Amino acid sequence: MSLSESDRELVVAELGREPTPAEAALFENLWSEHCAYRSSRPLLSAFDSEGEQVVVGPGDDAAVVAVAPDSSQGDATYITMGVESHNHPSFVDPYDGAATGVGGIVRDTLSMGAYPIALADSLYFGDFDREHSRYLLEGVVEGISDYGNSIGVPTVAGSTAFHEDYEGNPLVNVACVGLLDDDRLVTADAKEPGNKLVLVGNATGRDGLGGASFASEDLSEDAETEDRPAVQVGDPYTEKLLVEANETLLDAGLVEAARDLGAAGLGGATSEMVAKGGLGAHVELERVHQREPNMNALEILLAESQERMAYEVRPENVEDVKRIAEKYDLGCSVIGEVTAGNYVCTFEGETVVDADAEFLGDGAPTNDLESTEPSQPDRDLPAVDPREAFESVVASPNTASKRWVYRQYDHEVQVRTATGPGDDAAVLALRDAEIGLALSSGADPNWTDAAPYDGARAVALENATNLAAKGATPLAAVDCLNGGNPEKPEVYGGFKGIVDGLADMCAALDAPVVGGNVSLYNDSPSGPIPPTPTLAMTGTKEGYDAPPAALAGEGTLLVVGGPDEEGDERLALGGSEYLAQFGGSDRFPALPMNPRAVVDALAEVADRDATLAVHDVSHGGLAVALAEMVTPDAGLSAEVEGLDALFAETPGRAVVETTDPAAVRERFAGVAPVANVGAADGSGELELTVGDETLTYAAGEIAELRDVLARELD
Repeated sequence: MSLSESDRELVVAELGREPTPAEAALFENLWSEHCAYRSSRPLLSAFDSEGEQVVVGPGDDAAVVAVAPDSSQGDATYITMGVESHNHPSFVDPYDGAATGVGGIVRDTLSMGAYPIALADSLYFGDFDREHSRYLLEGVVEGISDYGNSIGVPTVAGSTAFHEDYEGNPLVNVACVGLLDDDRLVTADAKEPGNKLVLVGNATGRDGLGGASFASEDLSEDAETEDRPAVQVGDPYTEKLLVEANETLLDAGLVEAARDLGAAGLGGATSEMVAKGGLGAHVELERVHQREPNMNALEILLAESQERMAYEVRPENVEDVKRIAEKYDLGCSVIGEVTAGNYVCTFEGETVVDADAEFLGDGAPTNDLESTEPSQPDRDLPAVDPREAFESVVASPNTASKRWVYRQYDHEVQVRTATGPGDDAAVLALRDAEIGLALSSGADPNWTDAAPYDGARAVALENATNLAAKGATPLAAVDCLNGGNPEKPEVYGGFKGIVDGLADMCAALDAPVVGGNVSLYNDSPSGPIPPTPTLAMTGTKEGYDAPPAALAGEGTLLVVGGPDEEGDERLALGGSEYLAQFGGSDRFPALPMNPRAVVDALAEVADRDATLAVHDVSHGGLAVALAEMVTPDAGLSAEVEGLDALFAETPGRAVVETTDPAAVRERFAGVAPVANVGAADGSGELELTVGDETLTYAAGEIAELRDVLARELD
């Protein structure tokens, strides 16, 4: 860890002296790209984060959104939403890197006073046929599974994508939703001088030292060995005790403010707490309970040991907090108090940090970077036999079944999961409010690699379409913006494109972006990652019932949604799995001019009694959507004009199986096109006519094509 010369000059000017070694390390971590968003901060104002449903927006550990002003118990029902990345750690140590990503986002949820009720994981790896990609996939999934299952939080949604440019730098993005009433809301703002700072949870060790700065630089060839000390080690059983202890502390009204210990460890958490309250602190580092001998001040200050929370507690309540920590067999240290002065840390009587808390957190200057806007390619489509094209696209690891992944997660614990993973979106039953909460999460690197701005718009629309397919309309979203080295103009141009595209579409959908995470410097000797805007979006509906994605076998099949324009761009193949398989190029497809109207119409249709099944059309196009709907008990016959219509991934579309097609057409009149593509039946077969050729596949044959992950990994 080292403070750059330009930053050191700013620190010296502020302090009026040279920084101590502990101060220099603390500034280096808190002013890193990972913590200070130095390159991305100038762009983030593009997001609309306001709305009548938004209770706490960006800037805290997690956002808080109202889903119901009143519940059957008389309290307002809130949810928290948060997302974080653990990309570099998951490359160095896939198991612990992914596991501690889950632990961190769960603690962000706890610090707002919420109980974690759902996780969503969005994972991105290099080509599936590479041994190293499979090694990373297996380790990451095992880490998420072991940690989430052990703490009793269901993983109900997510995505898994493969792209050659993630080979040297995978992405692990994890979102968490929490549940709370209005009277349990806690923020990170320290409240009053004289209140005590209490550290509860695991003992502090030397793991994770410099994690924030490690996450703010390109991965080197020897990162897997040299950077291992920067990766935290998780203990899910301690985290489960911390979850329950946090609930008990909230029930007893003992918490004034809270902050999870994540990036930059104790120094980051406590300095941010008091800075948010416009206050200071005196922290006595030797009081921190430790698990390793002879730790020095810098190690105690910056270690990112897991399963720890910092609380602001009134002096008269400290003994009660200690008793609750002891009940749950958790360590507890009174490490200092809130003051009206600077942020001061001492170690065995020596002052090692003495700085203004606000300058520590917000003093880092932003970077003024050049950007190059990417260009759109010309239309150059390969001619492929329809059968070969269908089988290649349906069997691609990107579009194939992800059952191997999500079956390792407990998605039914807490018994709120009404619709689980494997569908377009998960639906959770919020019974007190009698509301269904839908959750979708993910991105498509093929889309944003081909067209960062339009691809990001498509990512937002696809997540909203996933919610609408289950009868829900958008409530709010959080994003995890992943990019390569922003100092490269073409990389920063792509990153700027995904920020603007996501912001514009979320605004058009009336889905405020209430929080998020930025992860840059995802660059390695193999090159930068594609700009990747993971979005986790929630939506609400009355009740918890949702139409399945699988066919009932009794209705007419309609494709609804998409843009009104005719011409090549409507069914363009840019960013499609078809082109990823067979080469060629094309412009990105056009998107609807009125996306919220399309989403509202689909959500209303999905909730009608005449609707038997709904499935969104996205990755792999109509070919994959129809294949996924077939079961051994229900099949279909469908007809499309050509390969463009079969494989275009135009977002904002869905297949609807209905017994009342006229009513569907009426609802979409003036909103979006509706096309009759065929009918469902009880054959258990897919009969697909493409131009002059008819393809027929039994449900078992389709399942075999789509089971590539399980077949290759088990």
